[in-house]
Amino acid sequence: MSRIGRKPVAVPDAVTVTLAPGNIAVKGPKGELTQTYSQDMTVSQEDGTILVARPTDRGEHRALHGLTRSLIANMVEGVTDGFEKRLEIQGVGYRAALKGKNLELALGFSHPVSIEAPEGIEFEVPQPTEIIIRGIDKQLVGQVSADIRKRRPPEPYKGKGIRYKGEQVLRKVGKRA
Repeated sequence: MSRIGRKPVAVPDAVTVTLAPGNIAVKGPKGELTQTYSQDMTVSQEDGTILVARPTDRGEHRALHGLTRSLIANMVEGVTDGFEKRLEIQGVGYRAALKGKNLELALGFSHPVSIEAPEGIEFEVPQPTEIIIRGIDKQLVGQVSADIRKRRPPEPYKGKGIRYKGEQVLRKVGKRA
């Protein structure tokens, strides 16, 4: 197997990496993550870096190569720094509150919407109109924030709803009299 296309991932001193065929475990100060990868990819550890190599230059191998390298880089970043997503709530009477570890949202429904924090995710509500989702798994942080946003996506006429921080909502002109 030739080592076409090598992409290194730098590993800080505080992170330990355990390699097994088709599986990688990364342990750092914030926690531990494991991930499976394709058997076609060759993953090796050499003096402070993780090398991902592909067997050929075919399209599917190039795609798997980039995916594997990105997943490993995200795991290393997650266990050292962690990830966070910020959500904004806009609308009269729309607000968020923390009830223990769970998030409780008032979104204009007849009942409050309660969202349980999955394992490895923590919520923070610095203001009633701002939610911060933190965790070490990038995919899980993104999925939880998308699930929260899905409860009341921003509508195009008044802009009310839950949006990502900095997200631009295209506004429509209402009906004219």
